[in-house]
Amino acid sequence: MASAHSVPFYCPYCGEEDLVPYLPVGDASAGSGHGQWSCGSCRRAFRLSLTALAVAVTPAAAHAVPSFEQGVVAATEERR
Repeated sequence: MASAHSVPFYCPYCGEEDLVPYLPVGDASAGSGHGQWSCGSCRRAFRLSLTALAVAVTPAAAHAVPSFEQGVVAATEERR
């Protein structure tokens, strides 16, 4: 089964692609190092985490103002 978690393509510090999963020394518990990566080039370790889910939000004011075409159709209907 494939993991739904992100895998980095490059190190955020040096930009190299020499990345391996990182498990801190002395931490033998399974899964505790999940999301942690180590760069073999600059020897830094970092963690991936989800900040938020992006949601497209439409401003409420955009729906409250009628468009020009709607105003023309309404004015034409009133004249009949």
